[in-house]
Amino acid sequence: MATALLPEERALTTLHTIALAVATLASSGIPRECLLEGSGVACADLDTPDKLISHAQELRVFANALTCTQDPALGLSLGLRMHVSAYGILGYTMLASRTLRDALTLALGHSALLGTYFKLSLEEDGEEARLVAGGYRYAPELTVFNSELCLTSLLTVVKDLLGMAIGPTRVCLSYRPPLHAAGYEQLLGCPVEFGASRNALCFDAGLLDHSLPLADPVTCHYGLQQCLKLDAQLNSRHDVLDQIRQHLAGNLREARDLDSVARQLHRSERTLRRHLQQLNTSFQRLLDEVRYDKARQLLTQTDLPIYLIAEQLGYSETASFRHAFQRWSGQSPSLYRR
Repeated sequence: MATALLPEERALTTLHTIALAVATLASSGIPRECLLEGSGVACADLDTPDKLISHAQELRVFANALTCTQDPALGLSLGLRMHVSAYGILGYTMLASRTLRDALTLALGHSALLGTYFKLSLEEDGEEARLVAGGYRYAPELTVFNSELCLTSLLTVVKDLLGMAIGPTRVCLSYRPPLHAAGYEQLLGCPVEFGASRNALCFDAGLLDHSLPLADPVTCHYGLQQCLKLDAQLNSRHDVLDQIRQHLAGNLREARDLDSVARQLHRSERTLRRHLQQLNTSFQRLLDEVRYDKARQLLTQTDLPIYLIAEQLGYSETASFRHAFQRWSGQSPSLYRR
């Protein structure tokens, strides 16, 4: 059976990004419930710092935010509010690092704690340093939003670490100019290149070895140990969800309940259910995610009739699949295929 198309991988992340987004937009009058609708995240969860969510849940909140605000430049404005303190122990450890280079190397080595959808790397080319964001493979309709959020949040973090308002030399973006492109240079304070080969935030390479004003080796060492512990926690929990998703992807016709999956994975249903509850998700949510990914792949990459797609996804009735797909995507399978 072919693998799901989008996303290629799902990872766990903390609530820090959507907590900031919800708080920011709620202050402008948008109800928190509207922003969280369909995500499986409750308002009370936003006050639980150790709660973990899936990228699928976070993406739903982002999509809701764009719909509620009708602001195409939302990614830019939110990223400029993503201060280094929003990243929890990773952010504070970065602040305590010796130089900007050390802080960025720390962050890139613990990308799961950043919660990014991109593969980040640091490059140097003569007098220019580049924070490159590539490998985006999630919701294509949120490409511009997530690219804006990623690069502007990186800019905000660099400014916070250095303790001064530095300007990038240029910003490169891999997509064509959106309708709100005219506001980019004003917000970012530098030339912007659209249609580039990759996304990159470019700045003076001399800043990399700039000593950070809040550097503290003892705090940095302690923070690093905590980052390693949290990273391991994220990865171990990710493994459990991965096992369930991989099993579902290959057995959608048979996998109808958690008990049958638990037996196939040689685990107890109670243990798996406890893991899912800790991760603020459920078996039905995972099943929906895998079915949705598989449905999008079959609709866009094959000519299979809708009723056969429904069968492959484990639905006994085509109407049930149509209803579910409408709920997931906001449109019918036939319309999505066009």
